[in-house]
Amino acid sequence: MISEKMKPYVQNNSAIRAMFEEGKKMASIYGKENVYDFSLGNPSVPAPASVKQAIFDILNEEDENMVHGYMSNAGFEDVREAIAQSLNRRFGTSFHQGNILMTVGAASGMNVILKTLLNPGDEVIAFAPYFMEYGSYVRNYDGVLVVVPPNTETFQPNLEKLKEMITPKTKAVIINTPNNPTGVVYSAETLTEIGRILEEKSAQIGHPIVLISDEPYRELAYDGVEVPFVTKFYANTVVCYSYSKSLSLPGERIGYLVIPDEMEDSENVFAAASIANRVLGSVNAPSLMQRVIKRCVDEKVNLEAYDKNRNLLYNGLKELGFSCIKPEGAFYLFVKSPLADEKEFVDICKKHRVLVVGGTSFACPGYVRIAYCVSYEQIERSLPAFKEIAAECGL
Repeated sequence: MISEKMKPYVQNNSAIRAMFEEGKKMASIYGKENVYDFSLGNPSVPAPASVKQAIFDILNEEDENMVHGYMSNAGFEDVREAIAQSLNRRFGTSFHQGNILMTVGAASGMNVILKTLLNPGDEVIAFAPYFMEYGSYVRNYDGVLVVVPPNTETFQPNLEKLKEMITPKTKAVIINTPNNPTGVVYSAETLTEIGRILEEKSAQIGHPIVLISDEPYRELAYDGVEVPFVTKFYANTVVCYSYSKSLSLPGERIGYLVIPDEMEDSENVFAAASIANRVLGSVNAPSLMQRVIKRCVDEKVNLEAYDKNRNLLYNGLKELGFSCIKPEGAFYLFVKSPLADEKEFVDICKKHRVLVVGGTSFACPGYVRIAYCVSYEQIERSLPAFKEIAAECGL
């Protein structure tokens, strides 16, 4: 009954979601407090109180038909202008409402821009390790995902390989900083070099290569690390942003695209993206949440809670002999498996009721991702289990 195109998705359902469902089953058997679920990037920090207040105020103060009604495919003009001006204040950009397209989160935004850009057979490059759904998004529009192998020393993008892997079929390059699953932040120097490579290669192959920056974790950076704004480094950049992490609203599905004026043929790209937003079925981003974003556009994430979790888990695992780089952003540790077979390590963790996601799901076997967007108490309770795991693995 189902299409041939869907069968591989059914057979290879998301390992993250599968582990999350496993965690719910285990919690019903052992008790939630005795299962240490680090599988899903589901924010544990509550949304700012101003978000709840904004919802009440909007429902009481704004026109009900407008709040719950349709608007332009690109979203409410005043919301888009508020976002543009917020970005301008923070990053020294010069955006306006015509550069901002409201989307159903960053994932929807990425599908919108890929539908806008890709012809069948076009190639899209991603750097391993990468969020596993990128391949699905590219294949949705009959594109081909080309994967740059990881630099496991630093997990910075392998730019020499990038240069080698660009072909006349290359239409776009996806970056994700701060990165899921490693927590690495791309520096200004790295972004400058990516921009230089793409300009050079675009000239060689005779058409622009679009840089798609996936940024749901932009606000989550620690120890004063700067997350540069990518459009300042390369003109043909599209930013996909989500408030899922910065305002702890993953279930509300609200985000936006930035399509700068500096981008080649930007007006047509924006118009096509607005239509793609509609024909993909979203029609427009959720209206109530758009109104909320206007009122909360400059709210900040509670970094302190995530930073406490990061330090506790990182220091605790290092003391037990595990190997990983300290993340600069996001809320994940990418830990080297102490066993040659990463799947065996994941199974040992599961035996101790610790749920992690294998690095193979991120095109980087031999590692596991641990999401520390959980309660501080869960991390404290989990450390004895990690100690048992370390002993079983010979650390």
